[in-house]
Amino acid sequence: MNKPTATPTVPAAPNRDIKTIVNAGLKRRHAAERHFRWYGLIAISLGLAFVVLMFANIIGKGYPAFWQTYVQVPIKFDAAVLDPDGKRDPQTLANADYAALVRAGMRQLFPDVQGRLELRALYGLVSSDAAYELQRRVLQTPALIGAEQELWLLASATVDTLVKGNINRALDESERPIKDNQIEWVDKLQAAGKIEKQFNAVLFRSGDSREPEQAGIRGALMGSFYTLLVTFLLSFPIGVATAVYLEEFAPKNRWTDLIEVNINNLAAVPSIVFGLLGLAVFINFFGLPRSAPLVGGLVLSLMTLPVIIIAGRAALTSVPPSIREAALGMGASKLQMVGHHVLPLAMPGMADDRHGRLHRGRAQEFHGPLHRPPGANLPLVRPAGARVRGTDLGRDHGAAGVHDPDEWPGDPAAQALRTALVSAPTDFAAHPS
Repeated sequence: MNKPTATPTVPAAPNRDIKTIVNAGLKRRHAAERHFRWYGLIAISLGLAFVVLMFANIIGKGYPAFWQTYVQVPIKFDAAVLDPDGKRDPQTLANADYAALVRAGMRQLFPDVQGRLELRALYGLVSSDAAYELQRRVLQTPALIGAEQELWLLASATVDTLVKGNINRALDESERPIKDNQIEWVDKLQAAGKIEKQFNAVLFRSGDSREPEQAGIRGALMGSFYTLLVTFLLSFPIGVATAVYLEEFAPKNRWTDLIEVNINNLAAVPSIVFGLLGLAVFINFFGLPRSAPLVGGLVLSLMTLPVIIIAGRAALTSVPPSIREAALGMGASKLQMVGHHVLPLAMPGMADDRHGRLHRGRAQEFHGPLHRPPGANLPLVRPAGARVRGTDLGRDHGAAGVHDPDEWPGDPAAQALRTALVSAPTDFAAHPS
């Protein structure tokens, strides 16, 4: 007879109360939360560090552009050159040969320089603006004729670049934009205290120029101002009126559905298509002046109108229906209901979207040079109105980006500053939200 087999005994599980289990889980969760928090702080710190590094790089490269090199030159306002008749006629004074006075002053600084080529190199130390500066002084104060003064005149771009240390003197003469004898003359002028840096007011009071030391952004700022002014005056009123009509007054039928579909489609059309439309319609068909802020404003208005209409309708929809019902219940007409109650409540949302749409239009103005050949055809005057041919920051940006440094040997710091001034708003404008 078989003996019964004993069943194996299973060891009892350790008795762990629920509090111990919860505490162990809490410790792990708290540790994970602390790690996640540190990871977030490290990521934010790295992001801020890169932003600080970017702005430090921009400021470090652009700061020298706020200063410009000037040369102290003895100028004798010779009456035989400026006013041989002695009548002080403004027309005669305006047409006088002021460049001859500058050349005479440079020869006085370096009387040993002889030869046509060396004299030309010597005269190249100062900007061509020096003659116009003398003209402005004489026309403003004719009593200067016959006097002799030590004047600080604007240096050329190559001298300015050399003084700021952006030209490698160790390079061969054929590989740098300034000659050995010019470097020697600059060193002598620096040793004599006749070269100094002054605040670059030209950057903010001048327009485009083929001479880098005379170029500024004022013309581009005025062109951009008129362009955005035309855009605002056209796109915002028309967009708001269209949104109000479609949302509050238009009947729901096939025509309004077709209009809504077309508005939604136009909002997704690339900006280059609107640019070609403006070229074909406003310039070729209507004959509006080329490069005028009016044309740019019209094109930007067409581009931003669909988005303003869509956002305006969304702002109107966000107004509670009880507002409409209360106004109508108090005896207001539909027009009064919309104008006195619905539109004021929706206006903050529309105004915020208007700000974003103008930024979008501004971004498209900056990206415009990618679609058009810039540079050689830029007007060199400041636009005096929306119908006057001019430039803007976007076109300046495009021109500054494609010029060969050998063709435009200006100060790299000045070019970096101009690029930063017109590029920095673009990144924010491209993402207005």
